[in-house]
Amino acid sequence: MTANSDILRQAEIAITEFENSKISGVWTGLDQQQIIAELRSHLVNPFNINQGTQPFCGPAAIVFELIRKNPLAYIQICRNLFQIGGFHTQNNRWISPPQWLSESPLNLEISQIDWMVLSTLRESENIIFSVDPNAPQLLRNLAGMTKPWEMAGWIKEILGYQTVNYRNAYLFGDLEAIETANQMIKSGGVAFALINDSGLLLNQPPVFPYPNHWVALLGEIQINQNSNLIHFNVYTWGQEMQITVDLTTFKTYFWEVVTGI
Repeated sequence: MTANSDILRQAEIAITEFENSKISGVWTGLDQQQIIAELRSHLVNPFNINQGTQPFCGPAAIVFELIRKNPLAYIQICRNLFQIGGFHTQNNRWISPPQWLSESPLNLEISQIDWMVLSTLRESENIIFSVDPNAPQLLRNLAGMTKPWEMAGWIKEILGYQTVNYRNAYLFGDLEAIETANQMIKSGGVAFALINDSGLLLNQPPVFPYPNHWVALLGEIQINQNSNLIHFNVYTWGQEMQITVDLTTFKTYFWEVVTGI
């Protein structure tokens, strides 16, 4: 279920309070008025969440659903991150960026607010590789890789769902996994899929169809066994994408689903 009009009005009030606050930000290089403008843009259209050139697909998908389901919580996270340098999750875990991240120079193809929130979420789970926007692409991708258990943790900690399930499709069970995801979405939950983006989104079959990208499933999944086609919509890269592929292609590039309800 998405946010209703009363919640959206409350969200706008919360943004106005943030806008009028005189507390300075702890993120060097971030501008409060720019953050406010981007907050409003995201509230009006959650599809404006965009990882840009950074490997933040997992956090972006989570935050996309947070805005749709609980915009007030999203605004509070943004305000607390900007003004005090951290926030408490739904289960009272404290998440804050290291000082070097909040003071990192900005020369990014990503909005200020998305950099602040997505990099903080990603860095909160990193153990070996830290987020560095200027690192070589290989290292940036290693630091940005989101594991299924991290998606599960964010579904609980950020989105507030307490029942989380995995359905992997490494060898078989692809159609069952996405059908289960569809049922969860219809019941008011969320579903995220781990895919190969080149094969499933870009129509550029890779040499090795390894899983490398998280998307938020949007429901309305249609499977036509007669025509051997599957159709479904996803959020990714700052937009809604409609996917229609044959079942063989789908099974090759579709790897796992994590759901919350």
